[in-house]
Amino acid sequence: MDQAGATAAAVSLPPAHAGFDYQIGGAYPPPAGVGVVSRDHTDAPAAGLYNICYVNAFQVQPGDEGDWDSDLLLHDANGKVVYDEDWGEALLDTSTAAKRQRIADKVDGWIDECATKGFQAIEPDNYDSYSRSKKLLTSGEAESYISLLSAHAHADGLAIAQKNTSELAGDRASTGLDFAIAEECGTYNECGDYTAAFGDHVIVIEYTAKGLKKACSGWGDELSIVRRDLDVSPAGSPEYVRQTC
Repeated sequence: MDQAGATAAAVSLPPAHAGFDYQIGGAYPPPAGVGVVSRDHTDAPAAGLYNICYVNAFQVQPGDEGDWDSDLLLHDANGKVVYDEDWGEALLDTSTAAKRQRIADKVDGWIDECATKGFQAIEPDNYDSYSRSKKLLTSGEAESYISLLSAHAHADGLAIAQKNTSELAGDRASTGLDFAIAEECGTYNECGDYTAAFGDHVIVIEYTAKGLKKACSGWGDELSIVRRDLDVSPAGSPEYVRQTC
């Protein structure tokens, strides 16, 4: 086994088919029956549970553009920053090896913080941002960049998730990804794409009652599945929704 493989083999994966809660919108006491929780890297892990640390690795949180060197934000031919219009997030420019390394250096700092806090895994979001890049970025560039994050996470003793992007799941061995977190794979009939690559180490998040029903019907006996509200609001918020199979 090569060094990367040996390192990956040493990490601990979230238990399959465990109770899961998605708390990236703000931490709160996990409901009864939850064994795995995902929280933002700015929050603390939940005591006694398997904790996944969320980082926005391919895009910039709204209003945080100034935290990045300008040339690391993706610009179009007119010099305008390219945004994920749905969430108002600037895309990071992963088009060259030098830029990928500089971006990774910053995200690696967050990964280090997650490890220090006691998280067991990393959830790097927006792996699929190349699909929103106006064809300025490629899937190959995304894979090259996430491979850097995988190597760093494994060096820190952390597992790393593939977030969405079912079309790249088959490349998980080369990118070093350990398990999957799939939003709305029930809704879009993609859960099988993830299980083909990751087996039962797939966590499913749905945002509608119909999506939850489909996911539970097809995969409820095998995978961790939860429905949350779209903003992933903390418990006690008026918008809060959490349902399971």
